Amino acid sequence: MHEDGNGGCRGVDSGGAPSGGEPRSGVNQPEFLALERELTVLLRRARANQGEMAREVHPDLESSAYGLLVRLGECGGQRATELAAYIGVGKATMSRQLRALEELGLVTREPDPADGRAWVVTLTREGQERVGRVREARRARYARRLADWDPREVAELARLLHELNRGMEK
Repeated sequence: MHEDGNGGCRGVDSGGAPSGGEPRSGVNQPEFLALERELTVLLRRARANQGEMAREVHPDLESSAYGLLVRLGECGGQRATELAAYIGVGKATMSRQLRALEELGLVTREPDPADGRAWVVTLTREGQERVGRVREARRARYARRLADWDPREVAELARLLHELNRGMEK
């Protein structure tokens, strides 16, 4: 079976049930099969885009560190342990990523005023500018690609994705 441009396969109907077969109950219902397929395509494309965006921020930036920079840009300074928990990596991995980001001049670490034993990581001015430019360009791409959508549909998609993300946290 081959994927079509949207991640579907020939031999699978639009509802996600195998051609000629009856949908089954539970997780094999057509809506969950379609959801799985579309999320797989979305996540595959998101991973590819994350690598491109990371290289736009800095040619030597690892793809996995891009989300860390976005988090710092949105939330401000945070402890490494908070960042590791948010990204879902261990302390050693986070330390390695932060060291690399410091060497690239994108983040800085300063003692936490609330606890002198801990460090707070923040974006440098250069990090803010680079991440800001890339995020603005990404939003412009979304606007171009979704130009024929009604703005209410874009808002509804954002709302539904927010609900999905909240549900996945549970």
